[in-house]
Amino acid sequence: MHALVHAAAESRHLLSGNEAVARAAWEAGVRVAAAYPGTPATEILEYIARYPDIYSEWSVNEKVSVEVAIGASLAGSRALAAMKHVGMNVASDAFMTQSLAGVIGGLVIVVADDVGLSSSQNEQDSRYWGRFGHMPILEPADSQEAYEMVQRAFDLSEEYEVPVIVRMTTRVCHVKAMVTFAGERVERPAAGFQKNPRRWVMTPANAKPRLPLMHERDQKFRELTETIDLNLTVAGSDRRVGFITSGPAFMHVRETFPNAPVLKLGFTCPPPLDKIRAFAGQVDTLVVVEETEPLLETELRAAGIKVRGKDLLPRFGELAPSVLRPAIKPLLGELYEVSHCPQADVFPRPPTLCASCPHLGPYFALSHIRNLNIIGDIGCYTLGASHPWNALDTCISMGASLSMAHGMDKGRGESDEKKSIVAVIGDSTFLHMGMQGLLNMVYNRGNVTVLLLDNRSVGMTGGQENPGTGLDLHGLPAPRVDFAKLVEALGVRPERIRMVDPYQLPTIVKLVREETKMEEPSVIITDRPCSLTDRFERLNPYTVIDEKCTGCGNCIDLGCPAISVSRRETTTTKSGKSKELVFARIDANTCTGCHMCVETCAPEAIIQPAPPSDRVIRIHPHA
Repeated sequence: MHALVHAAAESRHLLSGNEAVARAAWEAGVRVAAAYPGTPATEILEYIARYPDIYSEWSVNEKVSVEVAIGASLAGSRALAAMKHVGMNVASDAFMTQSLAGVIGGLVIVVADDVGLSSSQNEQDSRYWGRFGHMPILEPADSQEAYEMVQRAFDLSEEYEVPVIVRMTTRVCHVKAMVTFAGERVERPAAGFQKNPRRWVMTPANAKPRLPLMHERDQKFRELTETIDLNLTVAGSDRRVGFITSGPAFMHVRETFPNAPVLKLGFTCPPPLDKIRAFAGQVDTLVVVEETEPLLETELRAAGIKVRGKDLLPRFGELAPSVLRPAIKPLLGELYEVSHCPQADVFPRPPTLCASCPHLGPYFALSHIRNLNIIGDIGCYTLGASHPWNALDTCISMGASLSMAHGMDKGRGESDEKKSIVAVIGDSTFLHMGMQGLLNMVYNRGNVTVLLLDNRSVGMTGGQENPGTGLDLHGLPAPRVDFAKLVEALGVRPERIRMVDPYQLPTIVKLVREETKMEEPSVIITDRPCSLTDRFERLNPYTVIDEKCTGCGNCIDLGCPAISVSRRETTTTKSGKSKELVFARIDANTCTGCHMCVETCAPEAIIQPAPPSDRVIRIHPHA
């Protein structure tokens, strides 16, 4: 059981924003919580899962998680769904309609924007969903506010019968701060679902009468935002520049300009226009500091309030003090020289796949086969686009690889006629949003070879469970998807469904070559667990016999981080051309004994020494 369950009121704890959200949900009486893993929001549900009073689950995607939460809300239970910013795109179909229908039990959607692109393919601003969906937004600046605002969000949700968005960012999610607990859990028994088809069945005839009610609710929020204590003014003695800001940007502003007055918005949608107008009259220049889009700035300009904003500040990345100082200082009429912190000369370390990663074999195979267009997807395997494989040509969004590959097949030009099309997708991503793409491909007679990389985890976000692992969020046994049967059910002919051990390099190269020659959809399914999970068995490491190594470099091309270059030599071939020889070494502390490098070595220079007599080594069944 989670230690914080026993934490008393008024006790203080060092928590990340994600931990604070979990504690707040528990205290607020949440009965159901659902999410799909996505950095920086992943840990919210992992922490919630430690509270036994809350039913929590990994849903197959963000849309499903929101629909689970909506169902619980309609049953009268408080419910929470958590996701990262791109997950809101997936979930939007559900909450956009539910905002119109309303809720019964409090419904809170916690979204984590990845400002600065630390782990995402884009940097979108989730504040737009509040305007788009007529839902209020709360924006905490630190862990304490995340704890407090989540509880306030549930109260607002039930009072106004509307979903409420709590917008976090990476800075709030992962940075730890002291949090003071206000109380214990308040149990809120479910009232039960009350049938009311005119409200809950959103046909056009039923939805139209809800529109005036939604706009009446908007007006109530416009009045509330002017008086709510979540929007507050922080006094300052230097009135030459005043700031209006929210979230962690407030912390950056206070650190950078401690003497400037600041209007801090916690309830940001809708904005308190009257309060802002009054604040603007108290300062010489009003600057909007918002991450990332000029959303509030545009609204204030439309309301006739004179502000500065993105004409001074960038529209991307965090607005840290190093960004604010040079941008704002000229407004203060001072000469200002930007100072730079000294940076250590660190050798660059680009991200790479792990030692023994089961994705190494497929990418080694793809990198050695010509005339392929390779469509990638979101996951650890996106790293296949980098050196040494260079084996991905596109990557857009989760589940897009199969649909894009199908479109590329149907739209191919003369230059692509002789090229085969391969789509690469992971197990969790396939279940998240890839199945529809395969169904569409089969139905419309596409010609694509699919590499379904089953490593039995959501590896990219930390090895979470999914319906393909055989375990649930709590580590309990759960039905495990049979990918071969699932693919066949989606219409792929059994002859074109191939299972392969990705550690067997000659086999996987042979299969890819065979299947890309087929003029119909085919699926190659790998079956090795992620090397960072408990399912993986570490074996005795390999070593290179220097006397036998010919410097061919084939093992280096595998891309395993346990293998590095020991030395380089230049030789002259019989034809008189110079050739570089690359000799390898294997780090025994990193190598896990997966055997893949052995299959690249023609001179048999890579061996597995016998382990010490006091060490028991478990051998892979296929190694």
